[in-house]
Amino acid sequence: MNTPFLELTGVSIHFDALKAVDSVSMTVAAGERCAILGPNGAGKTTLFNAITGMIPASKGTVRLDGADITKTAPNGRAKRGIARTFQITNLFFGLTVEENLLLAVRGLRRTKFAMVRSGQARGDESGVVDSALSRCHLEAKRHWLVKEISYGEQRQLELAMSLTSSPRILLLDEPAAGLSPAERVVMADVIRGLPKTLALILIEHDIDLALGLVDRVICMYQGGILVEGTPDEIRRNPQVQEIYLGRPRVA
Repeated sequence: MNTPFLELTGVSIHFDALKAVDSVSMTVAAGERCAILGPNGAGKTTLFNAITGMIPASKGTVRLDGADITKTAPNGRAKRGIARTFQITNLFFGLTVEENLLLAVRGLRRTKFAMVRSGQARGDESGVVDSALSRCHLEAKRHWLVKEISYGEQRQLELAMSLTSSPRILLLDEPAAGLSPAERVVMADVIRGLPKTLALILIEHDIDLALGLVDRVICMYQGGILVEGTPDEIRRNPQVQEIYLGRPRVA
C-alpha cells in the first residue's frame, strides 16, 4: 500500500450538539484520485473545510506528507501544497481571465501587498499562467472579461486559479454543479488531464461523472464514513443504493 500523503485520524467537527463530521479517518496517497459522495448534509464540504483549515477540527489530527497540520492556518496549508475550489464561483468579473490568474499567482508571494504592480505577467508568472490556461482549455478566452465567458468556463477558470499555486493535493467541491451536459464533458476532460502526480479529492453529486474520474470512493452519511471502495464496488453496494434511491416501498 502507498504511503499516505494526506491522513485524517478521528477528525470531528462539532457545532454545539451537531456533529457535522464525526470521527472520520481516511488516507489519500500521492497522485491518488478519490471521490467523496453522500447526500446533502452528509458532512462532505465541512470535511473539506477541516482539511484546508477553514474550520478547525474539534477532535482528531490532520497530517500532510507526515507533518501534523491540525493547527496550521489555511494559508500555511496552502503553502504546503493544499488547494481547493468552492461550490460557488468566486471570481473578479470585471477583470480578464488572464488577470484573474495573475492575481492568483501573486496571492501566495511575499510581494502580494505591493501597492504598485504591473498588470502584465512578468518572469516566471507568464509560464504559470500559460500552463493553467492550457490545462483548463481557456487559451482562447485569455483576454476576455470573466463576465463575458460562460458559466462553465468560469468554473474552469476557478480550477485554473487553484493550479497556479502548484498544489500537491487538490480538493474540488462540486466542480460540475450547474453545468450543462456539454460543459460537464469539458470539465471531466480537464480533470482527467490534471498531472498524475497531483492527488485529487472530488465532491460531486453527479455520481456517474464522479465514478468515471476516480480510483477510490468514500461514501459519507450523517457525518461519518458509511463505506468505501472502488467505483464498481460502490455502484453495487446496497447501502449506497438505498441512500441515493431510497428504500423500496412495501405495498
